[in-house]
Amino acid sequence: MAEANGGDAVAYQKLMTELGSATEAYLQSRIGVPESLEDCVQECLLAVHRARGSYDPARPFRPWMFTIVRHKAIDWLRHRTVRSVEWVRDEQADPPARPSDPAHGIEGARLLQRLDPAQREALVLTKYAGLTLEEAAERSGVSPSAMKSRVHRALRELRRQLGREGGFE
Repeated sequence: MAEANGGDAVAYQKLMTELGSATEAYLQSRIGVPESLEDCVQECLLAVHRARGSYDPARPFRPWMFTIVRHKAIDWLRHRTVRSVEWVRDEQADPPARPSDPAHGIEGARLLQRLDPAQREALVLTKYAGLTLEEAAERSGVSPSAMKSRVHRALRELRRQLGREGGFE
C-alpha cells in the first residue's frame, strides 16, 4: 500500500488484485456465497481505494484493510436486508395507498416539504436513494454522526406530523 500510495502503478495493480482475492475469501467465510458477492467485493475494494490516504505505513496493513472491508460488508448486508424486507412486506400486505398511487406520492411530498431542508435531504439520501450514512454524509458535506442525527430528527418529526394529522396527538 505504501508503494501504491507513492505512485507505483504496478504495485497498485498487484495490491488491488491480491485484495480482491483476500476480500472475496474473507466474505465467503463470513457471509457465505450470495448471488451478488462480487458486488460486495467491488464495494469493499472501492472503499479501500477511497481510504488509501488514511493508511499509515508505520502500522500493520491487514487490520486497517479488514476493518474497512468489515464495515463495508455490514453496510452492504444491511442495505440488502432492508431492501428484501421491504420487498416481502410489499408482497405480503396490500396497503390502502400503494406507492404507485399518485395521491400517496403527493402526500409523501407534502410531508417532506414540511421538514427542515437539511433533514429532508438526509431522509431522501438515506431512505429513498438508499445511500449509507457515510455516503450521504460525504455527499452533504457533513460528518456521519451529523447525518445520523438529521435522519433521526427527520423521522421523529414525520412521526409527530402523522400522529397529529391522524388525531393521535
